[in-house]
Amino acid sequence: MTAEHVAVLPLGRAAALVAADGLEVPRYDRSAVRPGIVHFGVGGFHRAHQAMYLDSLMNDGLAHDWGIVGVGLLPADERMRDVLGAQDGLYTLVVKAADGSTTARVVGSIVRYLYAPDAPAAVLDALVDPAVRIVTLTVTEGGYNVHRVTGEFDPDGPGIAHDLAAPAEPRTVFGFVVEALARRRAAGVEPFAVVSCDNVQGNGHVTREAFTGFARLRDPELAGWIDGHVPFPNSMVDRITPATTVEDVALVRERYGIADGWPVVCEPFTQWVLEDSFALGRPPLEGAGVQVVDDVAPYELMKLRLLNASHQALAHAGYLAGYRYVHEATADPAFSTFIRRYMREEAVPSLQPVPGVDLDAYVEGLVERFANPEIRDTLARVAVDASERIPKFLLPVIRFQLAAGGPIECGVAVLACWARYAEGVDEAGEPIEIVDPARDALTAAARRQRAEPLAFVQNRDVFGDLAEDPRFAAAYERALSAVQEHGARATVEIFARER
Repeated sequence: MTAEHVAVLPLGRAAALVAADGLEVPRYDRSAVRPGIVHFGVGGFHRAHQAMYLDSLMNDGLAHDWGIVGVGLLPADERMRDVLGAQDGLYTLVVKAADGSTTARVVGSIVRYLYAPDAPAAVLDALVDPAVRIVTLTVTEGGYNVHRVTGEFDPDGPGIAHDLAAPAEPRTVFGFVVEALARRRAAGVEPFAVVSCDNVQGNGHVTREAFTGFARLRDPELAGWIDGHVPFPNSMVDRITPATTVEDVALVRERYGIADGWPVVCEPFTQWVLEDSFALGRPPLEGAGVQVVDDVAPYELMKLRLLNASHQALAHAGYLAGYRYVHEATADPAFSTFIRRYMREEAVPSLQPVPGVDLDAYVEGLVERFANPEIRDTLARVAVDASERIPKFLLPVIRFQLAAGGPIECGVAVLACWARYAEGVDEAGEPIEIVDPARDALTAAARRQRAEPLAFVQNRDVFGDLAEDPRFAAAYERALSAVQEHGARATVEIFARER
């Protein structure tokens, strides 16, 4: 279906949507869907992943009491408020295959969207509603306000002092969730489960530490009750979802006849592994392909240390080498060989056995996914917030191999390329926009490293005591010297082939 064959339809007119070649629309009565989940952080990934799974169940006649109330907290979320408000919560999800084919569906599982700065009381009302049995989060790896090294909650984080002083008018996710739990407790309403859908190792444990840490500052007794009564299931989530472009908006209009203010594009692959730990029930997610298990950890480590760490390997070195997209860097044999070597020789030995997964096939599948030219995921996007990501994705592999006496060369080369990238100037002399909460400290250290080679990795907030390990320090200095003398691509090529 193209715009030549059908008038372009504003997406908010849900009743007028009809299925067509390559386009699915909700097969259920959205007016009959009732909220059961509140989700903080409605972005591209949530809409390509969790909301899609719920929509699939609803299309099968299930989970109509598990509609999603989306909540935005940040100034950047105003646009989502406006778009989803105009479109009655609907949006188009476009799946792009490597051969250039696309399929699309209109997703209807988000039944309401609240921009918290506009209506904090409405957000609290939604959270306190007994019908809401699960709260989910995609607030980014750095959104949990826990120290990268110690894992402890940071009482000086943005908005924390305000939310402790004015609990009835919260601004942070911690303030909203803890105040809602306090109100549910006072009213005799059972607590909801809190599920992180972010790429954080042990994300359920980290989420428990974050919310009980905040609650402990407010009321130690309340913190104890939360720790003892609120489930925090672990989960592993996976689907590459690049930022939406103006070309994606045009594709939806021209190919499917839909005027969507903010469609989502993603790869065909999707995975969700979820610990079965819920006090008030959950949707029958198995029916939509979710793996509900007793122990998420093996799957989680696999994804973080293989996919996410390899993304970091491509991001900084690839950008320095002149590439701007993940698929471009992956198409370079130096980079594809390098990430294969990192995964097989350094990361895979650090993993637990993963039930039902052939790790060799998983590694090859990742390289194929990265090489999908239709996704056009930018290296700059992948490089965002590296100081929050690399300590969770890559440093555990290096520490494992240091303890085991195993290889660390590829992992250390990734760090050296990151350090060179953090200088803020690429190999052609063009400026690099560093997007990272620790940007100032990282860039200052990176710009000293030609005289002080270990300056970058001596940041204990990011690297802990790694720089004090003689084997690590020697390997890092060698890798950094190679990047400085020969460039990122040549360094990657050297380390890809070394044995």
